Amino acid sequence: MAARFPISADNGFGKFPEIEDIAIMVNGRQTSYRRADYPDVRYGGKTLVPWAEFDVTFPPGQDVAIEVSYNLRGTGFPDEPYVSYYYVLDTGAGWKGTIGSADITLRLPYPVELENFIWDETGFGYTYPGGKIKGNELRWHFEDFEPDPNGNTNYDMEFSIVAPSTWQAVLIERENVANNPNDGEAWGRLAKAYKAIFFLHKGYRTDEAGKNLYPLSVEAYEKCLALLPKDAEWHAGFAELLADRSMWDAGTNGATADTYRAFHEIQTALELSPEDAKVQLIAQEISFMFPNSMVQNGSHYDFIWLTQTPTPWPTPATTATASPAPKQTPASQSGPAPTSPSNSSSKPSLPFCGATALAPLALAFWAVRKRRTV
Repeated sequence: MAARFPISADNGFGKFPEIEDIAIMVNGRQTSYRRADYPDVRYGGKTLVPWAEFDVTFPPGQDVAIEVSYNLRGTGFPDEPYVSYYYVLDTGAGWKGTIGSADITLRLPYPVELENFIWDETGFGYTYPGGKIKGNELRWHFEDFEPDPNGNTNYDMEFSIVAPSTWQAVLIERENVANNPNDGEAWGRLAKAYKAIFFLHKGYRTDEAGKNLYPLSVEAYEKCLALLPKDAEWHAGFAELLADRSMWDAGTNGATADTYRAFHEIQTALELSPEDAKVQLIAQEISFMFPNSMVQNGSHYDFIWLTQTPTPWPTPATTATASPAPKQTPASQSGPAPTSPSNSSSKPSLPFCGATALAPLALAFWAVRKRRTV
């Protein structure tokens, strides 16, 4: 019979990116395939998408091992240190009966940690709940699962992780500060790395890992500046961390201790190096975030809130206050039981579960800055 594996799916923006370098093995032997167009089950079958179709013989009472390997590019926002991958399970609805069992393993090139995944929905994505951590792997096991033929995405796997290149930078700087705790620059780079993965394209992470990342970044900046107290750029980078967090909290919390600390840090940076381009850029951003509290006056800034009792400020029109994301079931707990394909079908063309769907992501950016510098 003809079996098939999806090559592409709508990514939510009307585009159809394809998986690459497909290789199909049947009982250990490579098998050729042909491209064939079938409806995209995720969107009501109104659009035809390409599939890899190949012929397989299923002898009665015998297992047939089918392996499909390919490369898949993750999806994410420009200049953001996160990437998501998706694995479609609802194509398994074409199989006869339930899927007996499925084991799904996500393997990283380094140990799985709370901080290198996004576990709960935070505005970027999340990781499917129920996974068990074991070393470099996150594992799921499902039994007797029947996929939804209507393309219900609750039955599809999603993995949202810190981009591997970004997390490798964290690991490198962790090792550097462990080997040389008096290296102020290494502490600064570690602080910057933690800061990069704490903030999202809009707001900051409110999941459990996010709660860890902010104090980790603060601690690293403090150690950096204890060793390099005259470094204007690291003072400015620390000010940026404190101000960004305070700005997103402004709608509910008003001014916090971190708000005033941010002003002190950027004031120190400007005193140390008033002409530094990075320092000036961050000073402008903080002034924009907190109007009538840090005001540019010619070639210098007046720090109004450091000299008088502050009053609440309005959230700037071009920004939005981050609302805490609703709590989801953490990946360490049991989740619903979706799974992967079985080994039999009563239909002439058997769709294998595959992974090219890219979930739609809201393209909202903070207009002032897209990249953190120090």
